[in-house]
Amino acid sequence: MPRPIPGEPVPPLTAPLAGGGRWSLADHADKAFTVIEFYRGLHCPKCAGRLPQLEARMDEFARRNTAVVAVSMDGKERAERAKLEWELPRLEIAYGISEEDARAWGLYISGSIADKEPHRFCEPGQFVVLPDGTLYLAYITTAPFLRPPVDDLLGALDMAAERNYPPRGTLG
Repeated sequence: MPRPIPGEPVPPLTAPLAGGGRWSLADHADKAFTVIEFYRGLHCPKCAGRLPQLEARMDEFARRNTAVVAVSMDGKERAERAKLEWELPRLEIAYGISEEDARAWGLYISGSIADKEPHRFCEPGQFVVLPDGTLYLAYITTAPFLRPPVDDLLGALDMAAERNYPPRGTLG
C-alpha cells in the first residue's frame, strides 16, 4: 500500500463539510500547518472521545496558525450527526471521501463487524501538512486505539516551528 512520504506532496483532499460548504487542503496554504485527522465515523466511541479533544483545543491550534479538519468516509447524515452529537461547533467535519482517497493517504480500511458500522470505513490517521502541500508528519493505525494525545501534537507543532525541525522519515 503506498503512503505519503514526509517532505513530498500529499494527495489532494477536497470534501464536503457538515453544515455546508467544502473543505480543500489547497485553501490552507497560508497556514503554518494543517492537521488532517482521519476518523472512523459516527459508529466509533473512540472517535466520539477524540474529536471533542481537538474541539477543546481549537484556540491553541489557531494561536499556532494551524488549520484542523476531521475527515471520514461517512456520508452527509452521519457526519452531521457526529458534529451535532459530539458537540463540535468549531471543528470542521469533512465527509464522503472515497476508499480510493483513503488508501491514497495510506489509511487502512476495515469492514463492518457490527450492525452500527458502515460496510467499509477507514481506520484513524493523523497528518500534519506544511504550507507547500508536503507532508511533515503522519501517524497511521490499524484500529481505533492508541492515537497520539492532542498535547503531544501541540508540542510537536511548537518544536517544529521553534527549531525549524525538518520532516523525518524522508527515505520512506
